[in-house]
Amino acid sequence: MLLTDKTAIIYGAGGSIGGAVARTFAQEGARVHLVGRTGETLDAVAKDIVAAGGHAETAVLDALDEAAVGAHIASLDAVDISFNLVTRGDVQGVPLVDLPVEDFVRPVETGIRATFTTARAAARRMAEAGSGVVLTLNSGSAHGSPMMGGTGPADAAIDTLVRNLATELGPRGLRVVGLWAAGVPETLTREKLAAVDSRMDLDETALQGLLANLAGMRMTRRNPTLAEIAATAAFLASDRAGGITGTFVNVTGGMVPH
Repeated sequence: MLLTDKTAIIYGAGGSIGGAVARTFAQEGARVHLVGRTGETLDAVAKDIVAAGGHAETAVLDALDEAAVGAHIASLDAVDISFNLVTRGDVQGVPLVDLPVEDFVRPVETGIRATFTTARAAARRMAEAGSGVVLTLNSGSAHGSPMMGGTGPADAAIDTLVRNLATELGPRGLRVVGLWAAGVPETLTREKLAAVDSRMDLDETALQGLLANLAGMRMTRRNPTLAEIAATAAFLASDRAGGITGTFVNVTGGMVPH
């Protein structure tokens, strides 16, 4: 198994991607700590992991709360992997000239604060051991993303943070790696789409049409799956990816050709 005897913290573990990553990390042998703001969703993921023979513990806290994040990490015996998957409150589908400042700035502030707060706390602990991996994820929209509000600037800030952290932490034995993922069908429920873009009040036929359109935008002509994204994350968190740092791995199926 890729992650035997590793201890992983996953922030936003109650979400679709967070839950998939947590289950995969546990299957690969990691001791998984599930962190988020909603105990019920964390408990559901933990129950699945334990039922499959894995190890999972939960902690209800806000990843934007510096003191709470630090206290939680200090309570653990070890930290080998930290993965931030916290939602940012992106608002999309509105022209920038019509977008309220608060809606534009929110994903930038939330995304960079959560990424920095969790990464810094983990890196301080990992540096003591001289090893560790900090992971994060965004949509790869930094190179032009019209009608996506603050998503592009938020992604750009996180991309830059990943590269700068990797440069500073590499000599201390740590790696910092990101994943780009966009339009994953298992995460695109009608309710979630409407929450991000108020125009997306879709019926089932329209939703399937949207997913088909997304597939057509990719080099592979198919949409990546949650399982593929989680498996990629597990590899990047493992010692087998020891030469990969300071970059983003593109799991968009070629939707983002960078």
